Amino acid sequence: MNYTKEISQLEKNELLIILKKRFEKNMHRHPKTIWENVVAKLEENPAKFWSINEMETTGGEPDVIEFENSISFFDCSPESPKGRRSLCYDGDALESRKEHKPQNSVTELANSMGIDLLNEAQYRFLQSFGALDTKTSSWVKTPDNIRKLGGAIFGDFRYGQVFIYHNGAESYYAARGFRGMISL
Repeated sequence: MNYTKEISQLEKNELLIILKKRFEKNMHRHPKTIWENVVAKLEENPAKFWSINEMETTGGEPDVIEFENSISFFDCSPESPKGRRSLCYDGDALESRKEHKPQNSVTELANSMGIDLLNEAQYRFLQSFGALDTKTSSWVKTPDNIRKLGGAIFGDFRYGQVFIYHNGAESYYAARGFRGMISL
């Protein structure tokens, strides 16, 4: 099977309608960005359409965020994306489980989608636009020193602030997924 990471023109058009509505509804996330510039950047790299479509179809509600002088799409769903929950942290954690293995891991799924897992700073920045993960939690990119000890970190929003916690990387929960981003 010849597999390419592209979507049809019809799918692109449908995705652009969704993204434009979300863009216009949430101008506080990107006050300096012009929609036509976003579309032009996407047209330069069709694989990014595919990745953003993957973010959308898994429940991420991607939207444009102005981050570190660049334009990126972040998962902005109120709760951790439904199509990306019940995953352990990475391939090593998945392999270490002897029974009751989840279907996949966060790092492997993010990689297959062509998106980057948010790190702690990016997760906190995203939370500055409004409380997310008030009932769920999201794995975040774990520093190597923590991962080497068998752990992984995740975040949520409780009691009016963002919390970052730790857990065994092999753990997985129905209410924990992950958020990603893709830079244009």
